[in-house]
Amino acid sequence: MLAFAKDITQSQPNHRDEDKNPELKNYMNYQRKLNHARIVYYSLKHAKNELQEKLQQLRRNGENAESYLEQAFPLAHRFADDKTLTLMLKKLVSGHNDDKQWYRMNAYYHALVYDCMNQFIQKYNLWVRDSAKEANDFTFAGGGEIDFGDWTYLYFPHLDFHIGASLGQNQYPFAKRNKKIEEEIDKKTQNGETFEAALKSIREEYEIEDDVIKVVLHKKISHDDLELFHTSIKTPIYELLTQQQKGSWEALDGETLMDQAYNFGSQLKIWTWGKKKKNILKFV
Repeated sequence: MLAFAKDITQSQPNHRDEDKNPELKNYMNYQRKLNHARIVYYSLKHAKNELQEKLQQLRRNGENAESYLEQAFPLAHRFADDKTLTLMLKKLVSGHNDDKQWYRMNAYYHALVYDCMNQFIQKYNLWVRDSAKEANDFTFAGGGEIDFGDWTYLYFPHLDFHIGASLGQNQYPFAKRNKKIEEEIDKKTQNGETFEAALKSIREEYEIEDDVIKVVLHKKISHDDLELFHTSIKTPIYELLTQQQKGSWEALDGETLMDQAYNFGSQLKIWTWGKKKKNILKFV
C-alpha cells in the first residue's frame, strides 16, 4: 500500500467535537463517504491504461508523445519519458495493491501521483456534475464530487515538488508556502543568481529535501530514485497521528494530530465555500 502523509486505509473517521459543531460534522460526513485507497487506485489505473492506449495510438500514426505527455502529466513529463512513466506507474499500482507492505514515495513519485489524481478527479467530478453514466462505475465517494484541494491538504506531505509551477487552484496552506519560497527565489534571480543557485541557497531555511530539488530543477529521474522503499504493513507508521496530545499552546488535552488536521480542513472548506458563494453573488 502506498504510504501518504496520513493513512489512506482508515475508514469511518470521526472527530471528538463534531457533535458540537455542525460545520465540522458536515465535513466529517463528507470524509466518511470517501474510500481513499480506491480513489488512489483508480487514479493510477486510469493514468496507466490511458498512457498505454495513447502511446499505441501515437505509434500507429507515426506521432511522438511529447504533446500528450505534457498535457496528461504536467509535472512528471519534465523528468521522465513515456517508457519511464509507464514503469513508474506499474511500480505504483503494484505497490498500492500489496496489502503486506507500506511503500514510501519520493518527490518524483509524489509529483506523478499528484498528476494522476488531479487529472482523474477532474474527470470524475465532471461526470458527477453531468450525471454521466461513467460516474456510476465508481462508489468511492458516495456518488458525490471529490474535493482534490482538501485531499491534497490531508494526504500529501507537501507540494514542494510544485515550486515554480502554477498549482491551478488554491491549495492552502501548501500554496502559501510555495508562494513564499518562489518570492524568495525571484528576489535572488533579480539580483543575478540563477534559479538553481537561488533554490539551493534557501534549501536549509525551508528544509527542502534533496529529491525535491532535483524534481524542481527538472533533473531526469535516476535508477536509484525509481526505487520505492517499503516496510511491513504492521509497522505503526501513523501511530503518532492518533496519539492524544497533552495540552500546549497549539493542542488541547486529548486532541490528536488527526483531530487538528480535520478541524483545520473543515475551516478551509468553510472558507472555500464562502469565497465561492461571494463570487456567485457578484453575478446574480
